[in-house]
Amino acid sequence: MRILISGGAGFLSSHLTDLLLSQGHQVVGVDNFITGKADNIAHLKGNPNYSFIEADVIKPLSIDGPIDRIYHMASPASPIGYVKHQVATMKVNSEGTWNLLELSLAKKARFLIASTSECYGDPQVNPQPETYWGNVNPIGLRSMYDEAKRFAEACTMAYHRERGADTRIIRIFNTYGPRMDPHDGRVVISFIRQALHNEPLTVFGDGMQTRSLCYVSDLVDGINRVMESDFHEPINLGNPNELTILDIAKEVLALIPESKSTITHHPMPPDDPKLRRPDISRAKQILGWEPKVSRREGLGKMIDFYRDKLK
Repeated sequence: MRILISGGAGFLSSHLTDLLLSQGHQVVGVDNFITGKADNIAHLKGNPNYSFIEADVIKPLSIDGPIDRIYHMASPASPIGYVKHQVATMKVNSEGTWNLLELSLAKKARFLIASTSECYGDPQVNPQPETYWGNVNPIGLRSMYDEAKRFAEACTMAYHRERGADTRIIRIFNTYGPRMDPHDGRVVISFIRQALHNEPLTVFGDGMQTRSLCYVSDLVDGINRVMESDFHEPINLGNPNELTILDIAKEVLALIPESKSTITHHPMPPDDPKLRRPDISRAKQILGWEPKVSRREGLGKMIDFYRDKLK
């Protein structure tokens, strides 16, 4: 197949591209490099099955030739990224979603929107099933991301129900692995960077808020399975193994024994979710999917990747 990936130079998208190319597909990546990195796709230079277009999907995209699948992955996805680019985050998840859904109809392509666990906000239900509508502050300091993704899901379902678009929706929980931006503020890469530089590991609040960490190879396998399924409503993708932020910090330090870092506590940022744990019953039942890579193995691979990169 010939496959279009928006946000193609992003952390997740670059790994998804590798998977799709390994399956024998042709991939067209699109990115405007607001948060994507050219380094993430540098290894693809010269690959005859890969092409890249520098463009912003906020504007209608013209693509020559057939397109069979569209993965809409474009959007700042870390608090630092979407707070810095608030309007662009709103636009890529509204106008960008709209434009790519129109393109999917024109090309008769299947469409997948990468949504997020942030749709659940600061949840009052744990774990979070897809049937939970969430607890989101619509004007809060994370609302430019939370509400934009909720709109993107609504837009996708509207095109599916009214116009017959062949659509899929995924809700991505915390994911980690090589090619993450070391300075994007997400917890695992921040701790690894700080530990490798012998800096204090920054824990917000008492560190008892929880996250569930899924290694990137498992996550992109799940994304691909959703695209090739026949299910149109949201599917959670993530690792249901929940642990505290403080425990994550301690695990990172244990895996970098040469580090001289200590743990320091800072005030909690507004609207930071206290709980994150996906209910993946739907993914297990429909896709036959669940994470395989242990946290120790995944963190080890990530630390090895960054040992030289962060010198």
